[in-house]
Amino acid sequence: MDESGVANNVARAIVAVLDWSTSPDARKAAVSYLESIKGGDIRVLASISFILVKKEWSSEIRLHAYKLLQHMVRLRWEELSSGERHNFAKVAFDMMSEMSNPCEEWALKSQTAALVAEIIRREGLNLWQELFPSLISLAGKGPVQAELVSITLRWLPEDITVHNEDLEGERRRLLLRGLTQSLSDIFPLLYSLLERHFGAVISEAGQQRIDIAKQHAATVTATLNALNAYAEWAPLPELSKHGIVHGCGFLLSSPDFRLHAAEFFKLVSSRKRPYDDTTEYDSAMRIVFEKLMGVSNDFLRRSESISCIDESELEFAECICDSMANLGSLNLQCVSGDETIVSVYLQQMLSYFRHDSLAIHYQSMLFWLALLRDLLSKPKILTPTTADGSAIILNSALGHGSKEKKNLLALLNDDICTAILDTSFRRLVKKEKILPGSSFSSGSLELWNEDFEGKGEFSQYRSKLLELIRFVSSVKPVIAASRVSERVATIFKCLLLSASPVQELAVPESMQLALDSVVNAVFDGSSDYGGSSSEHQVALHRIFEGLLQQLLSLKWTEPALVELLGHYLDALGPFLKHFPDAVGSVINKLFELLNSLPYAIKDPSTNVARHARLQICTSFIRIAKAVDKGILPYMKGIADTMAYLQKEGCLLRAEHNLLGEAFLVMASSAGIQQQQEVLAWLLEPLSLQWNQLEWQNTYLSEPAGLIRLCSETPFMWSLFHTVTFFEKALKRSGIRKGSTPLQNNLSGTSPAHPMASHLSWMLPPLLRLLRAVHSLWSPSIAHGLPGEMKFAMAISDPEKTSLLGEANPKLGKSAVDRSQIDMNKEGTEPNETDIRNWLKGIRDSGYNVLGLSTTIGDAFFKCLDSQYVSIALIENVQSMEFRHLRQLVHLVIIPLVKNCPPNMWEKWLENILHPLFNHSHQALVSSWSSLLQEGRAKVPDLCSFDAGPILKVEVMEEKLLRDLTREISALLSVLASPGVNTGLPLLEQSGHVNRPDPSSLRDLESFTSNSMVGFLFKNKRISQPAFNITLEIFKWTDGESVTKVTSFCEALIVLAVTTNNTVGLQEFVSKDLFCAIIEGLALESNAIISADLVALCREIFIYLSDRNPAPRQILLSLPCITQQDLLAFEDALTKTSSPKEQKQLVKSLLMAATGNKLKALAVQKSINLITNVSARSRNSVVATSESKINEGDVIGLAAIL
Repeated sequence: MDESGVANNVARAIVAVLDWSTSPDARKAAVSYLESIKGGDIRVLASISFILVKKEWSSEIRLHAYKLLQHMVRLRWEELSSGERHNFAKVAFDMMSEMSNPCEEWALKSQTAALVAEIIRREGLNLWQELFPSLISLAGKGPVQAELVSITLRWLPEDITVHNEDLEGERRRLLLRGLTQSLSDIFPLLYSLLERHFGAVISEAGQQRIDIAKQHAATVTATLNALNAYAEWAPLPELSKHGIVHGCGFLLSSPDFRLHAAEFFKLVSSRKRPYDDTTEYDSAMRIVFEKLMGVSNDFLRRSESISCIDESELEFAECICDSMANLGSLNLQCVSGDETIVSVYLQQMLSYFRHDSLAIHYQSMLFWLALLRDLLSKPKILTPTTADGSAIILNSALGHGSKEKKNLLALLNDDICTAILDTSFRRLVKKEKILPGSSFSSGSLELWNEDFEGKGEFSQYRSKLLELIRFVSSVKPVIAASRVSERVATIFKCLLLSASPVQELAVPESMQLALDSVVNAVFDGSSDYGGSSSEHQVALHRIFEGLLQQLLSLKWTEPALVELLGHYLDALGPFLKHFPDAVGSVINKLFELLNSLPYAIKDPSTNVARHARLQICTSFIRIAKAVDKGILPYMKGIADTMAYLQKEGCLLRAEHNLLGEAFLVMASSAGIQQQQEVLAWLLEPLSLQWNQLEWQNTYLSEPAGLIRLCSETPFMWSLFHTVTFFEKALKRSGIRKGSTPLQNNLSGTSPAHPMASHLSWMLPPLLRLLRAVHSLWSPSIAHGLPGEMKFAMAISDPEKTSLLGEANPKLGKSAVDRSQIDMNKEGTEPNETDIRNWLKGIRDSGYNVLGLSTTIGDAFFKCLDSQYVSIALIENVQSMEFRHLRQLVHLVIIPLVKNCPPNMWEKWLENILHPLFNHSHQALVSSWSSLLQEGRAKVPDLCSFDAGPILKVEVMEEKLLRDLTREISALLSVLASPGVNTGLPLLEQSGHVNRPDPSSLRDLESFTSNSMVGFLFKNKRISQPAFNITLEIFKWTDGESVTKVTSFCEALIVLAVTTNNTVGLQEFVSKDLFCAIIEGLALESNAIISADLVALCREIFIYLSDRNPAPRQILLSLPCITQQDLLAFEDALTKTSSPKEQKQLVKSLLMAATGNKLKALAVQKSINLITNVSARSRNSVVATSESKINEGDVIGLAAIL
């Protein structure tokens, strides 16, 4: 063969591939030719590649030739004989000498070294021992040669530090073992290169031989890069013993090499301390501490004396601080016995925390968080892992024992905690929030700004700061209380002196969060307030009482300031719980603030004031929750004031609702009887209007009435607030978790829910209202609605934003705050947005009221006509948009199914579930078919108007479709939940392939009263569409829905196995469900649930294959299975009683029988690289047409697979 001619052809192909102007066909042909060379004769490949790496070729061709050589060594090395491999290695090593030219490009030198390293990795320790003397000799010839040697040593551990799929686990272990044994050769060489060439850099630069100095500098850099390749895995004592830690520490003072040296320490400091045999490790890590603390001391001293530090210095300091933070977070225990070192280290980390640079401060903050979280954590006990088998008691995540914790906490003195708190307080605000010329100027402190990249969002950063404040407050409660109180007093003093205080609220608002964190940490148990000394309690009382008096003395009337003051009073709630004498003055202050704000509703300029009023009313709720029983003596006074304000017309409905909710919170701490009295007081006035037939007949009897209602603004919002208060009443009333009322203890019976007696008058008008709202989407009515109403019914912009992934509101919540929805609505003409908010609010709260009502016993089901409920909810289900249907299922149907008494299933569930499942099946099948075939779901929510760019519409449609699919799947899961299937037994878990004894089988009728699934199957009108949905879910690419529906399938299997006269159910499970599950395994989206699907297949085959031929017929219909394969599979099943092994047998059979086309299982196989199950070769189960069972009714998955 003319090798030069082939080499020319390969070179032309490489150029064609790299040339952007090459035509697609020419590039494709060139790639094909290169692949043929790579896969062709290995000796030709080697010869051609060695020709193309020569200097006469262009750099691009030479680089590609090196890649060809590396490919050959990595993947085809074994095809060469031993002698050929030896010659290949010699030629490659000789190329290193040829590359020892200062004019050669670094990329080519690097690839030459990488080739030699690859050969050493493939050949192993013997070749390394043979070449090592030559490497030493080559390194001594000059800086360029030494650089090549360093690059080679850097490439050697590549397969250890970088995961490579082509390298098997055993080869990786051999490489690690070989390299570890060679460290005694590698490290001395690298240290000598570092020392020699760094000295040469200094010498040559001093003599102004800059070019030669640059060559030596390149060698130093290459050597540091090589050391960094070993730093994260090589034994730390080895690095220390051979002087590597010392050498890199010395280079931290060199401006030219300090970043590379700092990278070494960053890797070393991230190492985790071993649990045993730590003496040598601790000694080495102590040196690391000393080196980093030394350079930290130099930087911190310079930063104190120099007003401006350049960017390179800050970058280096950030890297050092990062390493210091890692040291403290992972290895502080190495030096914990030396109090002097630990004390100096903590002071340096404190200086970093206080540093003006945001990046440096941020790294230090992570350390302080980790340290304090660890010191305040509870003990853990690990499984024994020491050499002698003794148990390891690990008291913290960082390995600190109780004694070490105590010592470390002692080092966190008042000055350190004060500094942490003061710095944290200043940094709680964004730079953009502080206006120029503000009283709260940050000076040289670099606050968080939008340009700070790579550290997450500001909200996440602030959460970390607040968590740190809580930890420090737990350690030093008096210090924290004093500092936060002084800071708040200073801020408020500045506000009082400010010409425009409303423009400077960012800092006061951030300090409210700090105050909240301190008070919660001090009084909510984390600092053990009750167990602290009386002296500390008195001090805390004095500090917070003084702060409270300052807050109470403020006479602000500006809405924004009033709202701010209300939040500060909220924050003191936990303090008030311990000192209830001050509760009365706080309540009076809140009412004073409320009355100071205008309540007129027609003046648009009072919008801000109304918002502030609502926030003050919300403060009553927060105070009531925090103070608990301490607020009970003030309930009558609050009630009297509420009544007076309402009588004077000074209390809006939204405000009354919030105060009423606060009252319910208060009553919840007093018991059921008190709740009943409060509810009667609050609900009786509402019932007078709510139960009037006049408004119901006027507005709810026909569509035109509801349109008129939406133009009657005051009444429209009055209804809204009535419904939302019903929701609040249901949420806030009842027995608190963990508390047992006195009545229950005395009588031995559970008292009636305090809301139970109110459902009979609350719910009928609500159902009528919801029915009217639902009817608006009916085509016959929607067509005639005014344009404003149509637009109000369309999906809103916030909902679109949520669907596109830019927000994630919880299901059932409005896009706006429903408690504040009337801020500028009452008394004004409603517009499209108002109507949309009202419709959404009625639906959200109305559904919640119904769902919550089902949870309070039988009252819901006894006081309502099931027929009317089903009409109100389901009458217009076919016109419902997907988002509304999903909401209905989630908030109403699922709670109703969970809580419906078994003796009422037939009365309540058929009329609701049948039309729901029937419509859901049709709608989901249509949309999924459209999505899978055309790429668009075409859901009703977005079909009636221009929803925006087509790409965004497609995303929103798919999200709506998947959400509804998952909710229907969740409903099916609830139908199979243990709570509504108490009579359904569990399948035998022993794994024995013994079918149930016929005498133990039960009649289906025995399950209909104690198993929802049994009731469901008996009622064909419900079960048929439910079963259809179940089968379809396995065809759709939504693994989450499949995950939810598997429990329903499991219940169906159990029912089929344990009943004796359910031929239809057995046929469905054995044929339709079994087939659908295997079909579902063909979808990669089901990989996450594949193990459960295989388990279902196992249960169906083991328990039903003798009672129904379908499972065997379906398996034999698969494309790659024979009758003998199936018999062998059944024989293997009978030989093991382990369910785990049986599942593996089923999995292996399905994989082989489908020709590895079950993607859900194939994905799992690719993830689990090591397995103890050996699957048969695909060729061993190739089916022939003669081996198939010929059935008249075709059962099989061959067409699908």
